[in-house]
Amino acid sequence: MQCNRIQIILHVDKKSKIMVISSSNRYSKNNLDVIKVSSDSKINLKRFINNGQIQIYQSSYRGSYSSIISDSLRNAALGRKVLLVQLMKGGVNQGITNAIKLCGNLTWIRSSHSFDQYNSEEIENNETLKKSIHESTYELWKFCKNELLSGENDQIILDEIFLAIEMKIIDKDDLISTLENRFISGDVILTGTDIPKDLLLMANQITELRS
Repeated sequence: MQCNRIQIILHVDKKSKIMVISSSNRYSKNNLDVIKVSSDSKINLKRFINNGQIQIYQSSYRGSYSSIISDSLRNAALGRKVLLVQLMKGGVNQGITNAIKLCGNLTWIRSSHSFDQYNSEEIENNETLKKSIHESTYELWKFCKNELLSGENDQIILDEIFLAIEMKIIDKDDLISTLENRFISGDVILTGTDIPKDLLLMANQITELRS
C-alpha cells in the first residue's frame, strides 16, 4: 500500500501547554511519517490562493476552546466580520433566526434544540427527541455551508463540528467538499476531540490544547 506523507512542524509552548502542528501540504522524501492515508481514499487537496487557512483546534475534553472565542471577539472589535457557530452547545434557545450580535461584527449562533440540553441516555431513549436534535443541528450546518460559500465573512468558527460528525448528524465528506469549495478571505477554524485523518490532512495548522 502506498502512502502519502505530509510535513509536520511541531512547536510546544510549555507555559500555556499548547502544541501547534503546522502543515505545508507539500510532500518530499524527507517529510516526517506522521499521518498516513490510503491511496484508495485520496482527497483533493487543491490549494486556495484567495482563501484563508483551515485551522483545527483539538483537545481531549470538551469545553476547552474559550481562547478561540476570545480571539473571535478581538477580531470583531478590529472590524473583521466573524461568524461563531456552536453546533452542539445549548441552553440559550437561539437558532438561526435568533442569532446574537457582539461587537457589531460577530454573529454568534447556537442550535435551537441542541445536544447539550439533555444527557446522552435521555436522548438515546427518546427517538422523537433524538430526531429533533439531529434536525435542528443539521439545519444549522446547512446555514454554515451557505456562509462558507458566500464570501461574506472574514472568519468562520465551527465549534465542535467533529462531535456532530461522530454522532452522524453531519457527513464528513460533506464537510470536506464544502471546505474545498469555500469562498472566504480569512480563516476557517474547526474544533473537536476526535478528528478524522482526512480533515487533519486538509489543515494548514493544527493546535492541540492540553489540560
